[in-house]
Amino acid sequence: MIPKLAAGRRHSVGLKSDGTVTAVGDNKNGQCNVADWRDIVAVAAGNVHRATNTGNSHTVGLKADGTLVATGWNKHKQCDVNGWSDIVAVAAGWRRTVGLKSDGTVVAAGRNDEGQSNVYDWRHIVAVAAGDWHTIGLKADGTVSSAGNNRYGQCNAVSWRDIVEVAAGYLHTVGLKSDGTVTAAGLNKHGQCEVSGWRNMVSIAAGSYHTVGLKADGTVAVAGLNMQGQCNVSDWRDIVAVAAGCAHTLGLRSDGTVAAAGDNEYGQCEVSGWRGIQLPRNINLPKS
Repeated sequence: MIPKLAAGRRHSVGLKSDGTVTAVGDNKNGQCNVADWRDIVAVAAGNVHRATNTGNSHTVGLKADGTLVATGWNKHKQCDVNGWSDIVAVAAGWRRTVGLKSDGTVVAAGRNDEGQSNVYDWRHIVAVAAGDWHTIGLKADGTVSSAGNNRYGQCNAVSWRDIVEVAAGYLHTVGLKSDGTVTAAGLNKHGQCEVSGWRNMVSIAAGSYHTVGLKADGTVAVAGLNMQGQCNVSDWRDIVAVAAGCAHTLGLRSDGTVAAAGDNEYGQCEVSGWRGIQLPRNINLPKS
């Protein structure tokens, strides 16, 4: 699914139907300075686990012409993407940006201490996801490529098959299968990988310690840590897209408005006034 919502460590981003972008939350590094963006077709927000020494983030926008714009924290050159072209999808992790090119290859900018940017030999990729220290690529044949830190097995997805969407959290990876079921690998300390019982899913998202699944009926399933209330989504209805930040969750309704739950310390959940958020065009309906 091409993301119309993005959730970072302390901010939220929404793509409007007119190609402009709105953002709320922490703007210490300018990650919410998106008011002048135009002709955007997808957005991504750098996420990071919740810790006292973290919080810096960046925001990326994919333009209709295949180029990128970026704003926010740039210590590791994760915003240096002005020269990229022919990009069809984008993901933002901690300290890096990942872009999928129209020919199925992948580019990356930013930190590579854990090998998370070693994606230049990937081929036949159709989607990308970026966690804190690992990167995931979905291949055209439904298999998965991975790069980066694998301390908790978050890169152990090479045996997966029939995958149609991928998501990457802090130290875990989630895959949506063509039959509407979900698989996960990596750290499961808070139950964020306990998704084997999920059915009829059409999209997924991964936060630092929680996993979100959008069901075909417009309701939402969630697993993992709920310390900040990020899993309090049982009453959501008519949802067509989801996004997961560090400790908050966003849901796009069919009328273009947005629901939010979880950490709101920096106002990242103050989205009730948003209108006209662009609806997704490519929901992954499960096979019957």
